[in-house]
Amino acid sequence: MKITRVEATPLYIELKIDILDINKTNGLSVVLVEVETDEGHLGHGITAIMDEDVVASAVNDLAGPTIIGENPMANERIWEKLYWQLTPRGQTGYGGHAIAAIDVALWDIKGKVLGEPVWRLLGGARPTVPLYATFGFGFFDRDQIGEAAKLWRENGFDRLKMTVGMNALKRRDDERRPLLEAIREDRIRVRNVREAAGEEAELFVDANCSLDQYHAIMLANWIEEYDIAFFEEPITHNNVRQMAEMRTRTKVPVAAGQTETLAYRFRDFITAGAVDVLQPNVVIGGGYTQIQKVAGMAHAFNMPIDNGGAFPFHNMHLHAGVMNGGMVEYHHVSVECCKAFFKGLPEPKDGWLDLPETPGLGFEPDMDAVRELAKAPKSMGQGKG
Repeated sequence: MKITRVEATPLYIELKIDILDINKTNGLSVVLVEVETDEGHLGHGITAIMDEDVVASAVNDLAGPTIIGENPMANERIWEKLYWQLTPRGQTGYGGHAIAAIDVALWDIKGKVLGEPVWRLLGGARPTVPLYATFGFGFFDRDQIGEAAKLWRENGFDRLKMTVGMNALKRRDDERRPLLEAIREDRIRVRNVREAAGEEAELFVDANCSLDQYHAIMLANWIEEYDIAFFEEPITHNNVRQMAEMRTRTKVPVAAGQTETLAYRFRDFITAGAVDVLQPNVVIGGGYTQIQKVAGMAHAFNMPIDNGGAFPFHNMHLHAGVMNGGMVEYHHVSVECCKAFFKGLPEPKDGWLDLPETPGLGFEPDMDAVRELAKAPKSMGQGKG
């Protein structure tokens, strides 16, 4: 069996978010990759959180032609070949995204050929995974975010994540807002969510790399009283040394890894003592082939892993497959994004997600929807998720 076609489609998906009568337009960049074999097997993978046109070009013009004629079942061989094509000196970034999308598609094919779901090929540790809901976005004001927390609790989610930092470093000049002012508002928002969600709920916060070390530590110490289960991506650049120091100056656990594309970054997080929780993402960090190795590193060091960076329907396979799998992020915006062009997605039940028995990923893209989305014009000035 040989790979005969690799095709990437860039998508920018605008979503109408209507929660608590708040009408908000939010957009996410996604690349859908389709791999076809000479035996007629089709596999699909995605990547996200980048410029969709750049990654699609990398797949169509560089990565795809490199693997035409390869056996799609040879994941290790193909991954290594793509590494030397796209990231030969250990660069992180767009190359890793392209590898991730192709690798996920190849595992989809492998599952279909062997008649097994991907999670079972990865080890089949458990048929269901716990979810945490990312609900607390910046478009909620300080009062609305508490009401949103109540809504998600009513929908069966006891594990909740909210954003902090509000892109403070990026926006401090345009908005003329000092970082101290931003984190003071965060302290109020976190308090409101804790009071609304109740003491029993697990609460996580995520700065999306938008703070410097000084303000990240200050905020962590301010919100410690609200029983924060982890502080995700607190410091810009995922600075290893500074996150390691942060862990010595606050009791709030530190998590990171969702945007890392190569395994050596996770190695550095572990050996430097920079994080309490690793957060690899299969659609960003090189696909299942690499992230199962990251999971192995974490297991060797007795370190927990959770999904960060959204896209639960792909990451659920990893966390159901490996023995040290953890929580999967049910990120509201990314879930709605997936619903826009995938069919057959599982629905959560009481904060858990059951894994499919269907071979491969267990769901398929709606290609009619993909074609319509690919033709849709982008809104000028809309930020990319």
